[in-house]
Amino acid sequence: MADNEQKALQLIAEAEKKLNSSKGFFGSLFGGSSKVEEAVECYQRAANMFKMAKKWGAAGNAFCEAASLHAKAGSRHDAATNYVDAANCFKKSDPEEAVSSLLKAIEIYTDMGRFTMAAKHHQSIAEIYETEAVDLERSVQHYEQAADYFKGEENNSSANKCLLKVAQYAAQLENYEKAIQIYEQVASSSLESSLLKYSAKEYFFRAALCHLCVDVLNAQHALERYQELYPAFQDSREFKLLKVLIDHMEEQNVDGFTEAVKDYDSISRLDQWYTTILLRIKKQVNDNPDLR
Repeated sequence: MADNEQKALQLIAEAEKKLNSSKGFFGSLFGGSSKVEEAVECYQRAANMFKMAKKWGAAGNAFCEAASLHAKAGSRHDAATNYVDAANCFKKSDPEEAVSSLLKAIEIYTDMGRFTMAAKHHQSIAEIYETEAVDLERSVQHYEQAADYFKGEENNSSANKCLLKVAQYAAQLENYEKAIQIYEQVASSSLESSLLKYSAKEYFFRAALCHLCVDVLNAQHALERYQELYPAFQDSREFKLLKVLIDHMEEQNVDGFTEAVKDYDSISRLDQWYTTILLRIKKQVNDNPDLR
């Protein structure tokens, strides 16, 4: 480990020496650009040595130096690649630095018209804000941007995956209108494909639960619409649960509501998202003396 780190530091010193010698008058006369190329290679080798020594921050910095030199030399693709390499190292030590490097790569890719690459890296940033540097609002922004770029490149399935993340977190952040709009939109596009048709059930279920967080009457109207759009939905356990929950809400029957959720959960496990949303709806039954 220490040996790899030592070698990396020597390579950094070598890169700096080559850069300094390329800057002088004689350097520019005698192959200044080849010195820069050699310096880039030293930085890249140093970065890999730092990776072997698990010095992630130092590895990320070395890749950034290489990226910066590539960018100055006009090798935009290589610069973007090195910024992504840097981000992968920073992810292990400093999420904010990882985001910063990915944004530099995105800037290059959008400038080159490589929107699918830009979308993938926006998705990576969204995942960092989802797990490492937890900030759901920023995560949502980057998932939206990724979806936008994927859509522009006609990659609708990747766009929808990102949009579903946006809807999931919008609902968690109590922005139900936005969540409903996305779930309904993705459900409608799923109905157009015989392969994806079945998944529309889940998106309508999620949309209806978001409606219940806002207003029972709206939820009832929405259910009628979903039934018309997708007749098979009314035979699903999800649809039946929603009908029962609406009845219990109108009767202000908290115990019945809880029992219905328990019965459903004993067969189809409800994840954290569903649990959170259902608890919010149940709280309304408790708090609201007149839901009608």
